[in-house]
Amino acid sequence: MSLPSDPHGACGEGAHGASPDGASPDGASPADASCAIAPSAGASTAPGEGLLRSDWLDAVRWDRDGLVPAIAQDALSQRILMVAWMNREALQETAVTGRAVYFSRSRGRLWRKGEESGHVQRVRELRLDCDADVILLQVEQGGGIACHTGRQSCFFHRLQDGRWTITDPVIRDPEDIYK
Repeated sequence: MSLPSDPHGACGEGAHGASPDGASPDGASPADASCAIAPSAGASTAPGEGLLRSDWLDAVRWDRDGLVPAIAQDALSQRILMVAWMNREALQETAVTGRAVYFSRSRGRLWRKGEESGHVQRVRELRLDCDADVILLQVEQGGGIACHTGRQSCFFHRLQDGRWTITDPVIRDPEDIYK
């Protein structure tokens, strides 16, 4: 799994036209692009060790409530499954465990995706956008259901002729999921 301490996992190899050494065409450093959060030269490369430091978390532009939007995308189909929020603790736990953890604003606590439904998201890659204010999780969606309505994706309404139409079927009745 590419993790944020991996220089190519954060923004992708050659992001923003950067050369392989990380310099952008305009001479800006990777940090100027708000995407490079790789360990410094000479840093230990033990698997996962970099995730325990906070420098990669400090690179994220958290909102005034200490949150950042997080988009979950199916790693195979590339379909957007859902949007949620993460705080520092949620993002770090996600990176360390490989399981999607979000911050529930309504509950005021961490929400480990699938804790009630069983529809766990296994994280294959984490990415940070160019402004460092949105996280993308590429996931394998357990049970094929990401939405609390029992659908594959939370994005099942499509604007068609001035009306929102439902495009995706319910895979499993929410009454059966949340008992």
